[in-house]
Amino acid sequence: MTGLRTRAPRRRTAGIAVGLVGALTATMLAAATAPAVADVGGPADEGLVAWYPLDAASTTDGTTANLAEGSTFGPATVHGATATPDGLALDGTDDYVDLPDHLLAGITDATVSLDVLVDPSQGTPYFIYGLGNTSGTAGNGYLFTTGNAYRTSIATGNWSTEQTVTKGSNLTRGVWKTLTWTLSGTTATLYEDGVQVRQATNVTTDPGQIGAGQTTANYVGRSVYSGDRYLKGQVRDFRLYDRAVTAAEAAQLAAGTATAAADADVAALDLGDTSAVTADLTLPTAGAQGSAITWTSSDAAVVSAAGKVTRPAAGADDATVTLTATVTRGAVTRTAAFDVTVLAQLEPAEAAQWDAEHVSIPHLDDVRGNLTLPATGENGSTLAWASSDAATVSATGEVTRPAHGEEPVVVQLTVTATKDGATATHTYDATVLPSPADADYEGYFFPYFEGESTPDGESVYFSVSDGNDPLDWVELNDGEPVLTSTLGEKGLRDPFIIRSPEGDRFFMLATDLRIYGGNDFGNAQERGSRALMIWESTDLVNWSEQRMVTVSSEYAGNTWAPEAFWDAERGEYIVYWASALYPTTDTSGRDIATSYQRMMYATTRDFVTFSEPQVWIDEKRGNGLGMIDSSIVEHEGTYYRFTKDEAYMIPRLEKSTDLRSTDWELVAERIGYGEPNPWGGTFTNGEGPTAFRSNLEEKWYLFVDQPSYHGGEGYMAFESTDLDSGEWTAVDAQLPSSPRHGTVLPVTAAEHAALLAAYGDEEPAPELAVDVEVSPRCLAGKAYVAVRATHGEDVPVDVTLTTPYGTRTFADVAPGRSAYQAFPVRATSAPAGTATVTAAATLDGTEVTTSRESAFEALACG
Repeated sequence: MTGLRTRAPRRRTAGIAVGLVGALTATMLAAATAPAVADVGGPADEGLVAWYPLDAASTTDGTTANLAEGSTFGPATVHGATATPDGLALDGTDDYVDLPDHLLAGITDATVSLDVLVDPSQGTPYFIYGLGNTSGTAGNGYLFTTGNAYRTSIATGNWSTEQTVTKGSNLTRGVWKTLTWTLSGTTATLYEDGVQVRQATNVTTDPGQIGAGQTTANYVGRSVYSGDRYLKGQVRDFRLYDRAVTAAEAAQLAAGTATAAADADVAALDLGDTSAVTADLTLPTAGAQGSAITWTSSDAAVVSAAGKVTRPAAGADDATVTLTATVTRGAVTRTAAFDVTVLAQLEPAEAAQWDAEHVSIPHLDDVRGNLTLPATGENGSTLAWASSDAATVSATGEVTRPAHGEEPVVVQLTVTATKDGATATHTYDATVLPSPADADYEGYFFPYFEGESTPDGESVYFSVSDGNDPLDWVELNDGEPVLTSTLGEKGLRDPFIIRSPEGDRFFMLATDLRIYGGNDFGNAQERGSRALMIWESTDLVNWSEQRMVTVSSEYAGNTWAPEAFWDAERGEYIVYWASALYPTTDTSGRDIATSYQRMMYATTRDFVTFSEPQVWIDEKRGNGLGMIDSSIVEHEGTYYRFTKDEAYMIPRLEKSTDLRSTDWELVAERIGYGEPNPWGGTFTNGEGPTAFRSNLEEKWYLFVDQPSYHGGEGYMAFESTDLDSGEWTAVDAQLPSSPRHGTVLPVTAAEHAALLAAYGDEEPAPELAVDVEVSPRCLAGKAYVAVRATHGEDVPVDVTLTTPYGTRTFADVAPGRSAYQAFPVRATSAPAGTATVTAAATLDGTEVTTSRESAFEALACG
């Protein structure tokens, strides 16, 4: 059917408030490319069975209107949701819309369409809508759509009868999306924002067959399975047709949402100041409202479509290039043009001068370890270094600190920049601090994350050992995160901490990954972050600003579980992590099943500048399976490496005397396999190993993360007295409440105390030991209230007794003595009341005051 008889008002355009100013240096072109079709989206569309706008205008007193002309169905019931001009807001707890019964009766071909904004914190599994029946706690014939993965299924019974058409990836959260499903004969088509994303041609169930037309569980925002989550977010414009709309009509239904999003995203585009560009540009590829952004260049030899900048040669004119962004949301596109002026390269003398004066060396005023002295300047100059005190800082950046107790040493580092025969020099002062005092390790520090099931689980949490016991832990910061992410994916997993070889600088690394809120581990291995998240500290309490450093190549799909180890022979850190590698840099068609995880490494002195990544472990262990989560300890010149082998999902142990070797000797596989776990089973799978040596004896501990998807409930602890044996025994441990993949670091008593002081529970205010007795009594027919206060301190205490019938103070009550007073009521009875005792004394030079209240019963004397 193609004829439309829509005469009603056009479908409203979704409003997105935009308060962003795009720094567009050329004209914004606003050309929508949605197919031109007759209007659809009003109350009189052909085949329209029901239309619930689900907005404030159509919702009142707990019902929301059906505005489809000629429909036999009445209003829907709104349970708890808040009606707004832009749709119904659902809380994800118990809000939903109850549509009329038997909504699908008699329908063969069909269309269901609605707009939805899924909150980023939405739990799974969930339905966006479900139309059908429930038997007990399970669905029994239904039609539903969900966003994880985005799909629509129709079933005659429970989940085992579902016939599904799926996009195969999750719905983007936090933005409005128009979702449309059509059925024509046996062909089901799934649209997102008016664009077909998938089609299935073998659907043999039509909506009218569900419950033989009798359906009593027809919901928006609620599943027909009682155990599923409710929808958290917003919904609007629910439409049901008894025909399959065309592709052009599907685009028209989505036009309002797609247009508003594309307009917002194009308005927000901002490349900053492009009037004097000298370095590569970062060109966004996605908008905040979910639009895809692609780029073209008027002169790719100067600025490529990926933002790569090639400056004109010295002496040539500056170049002006127009970059054009195409912003696409569904079937709607917008374009915006930016003028970019790329400066010509400097003349050799200018380049050398600029490069000499603009060298960046981290911590030059607080040198505690080897420095990275760059060999090349930003303008291509060759940089050579000289030191005024090579014994303290060599010309290649190796640092020898003054002894503990000596004064800091200031060293002049002079750089000579050379460019095409021209030279320039500049001197930088480096302040080298003395070495810290030697101190024994008397405790342990354990940073970790908590998982992906809560909004803040993918953050860094702190705990410390109870004293020097690595099997008994105290959670810090009241169990709340200490470090959270404001960069990248805004999630932190697998935190790792390393102490510098000098002992007084710490580096915290973490995986840039957020699974909570709709991401999944498949996508995270195909199109995940290529960066590390890094913090620094000199005391474990005060932390630097978060920085994000890209270390993986564009061929990598992820950068997981980074760790580091000091390579004393080469005077630098080796940093290692897991990456799945792909044959091209195009991420759109990646499938982890065609790749596998390799362990990669790079080197650094300062965790700012890294070498190019190298493959460290390359063992394919199955389709999409490799080696991840390496962790190292060193003993007597031999390195011992624990790595999760994804062939059997449990760590193996290898050893080598060369940290960077690609040929390590196997010590044992399946470390800890079969050992009893704390949850009543045995250890069969695990990941995220962290190994460390005891502070007190020749013993090593190994913590391995056994999450729910590996049959456990968190970390479990093992111990061994012989690294070469490969034998590890499970031991009982009082770990933090929800630890996942983290690191244990031995710490000094001072560091342990500082962590407790900064993040531990506050010490309770001191109190005096005071016992109070209150006795209402009768004497000669009169009522009295007798109060006795006895203190248990070793010093004199001032005591004040207070009742409704008077107050008396006793000064310097001796240890073990009491203060006593019987207060006359001056009546033959006394109502119930309260007596208060206040005690004050000086304890260890501190004035301490303690109050105690004691109730007494009513009394009648007569």
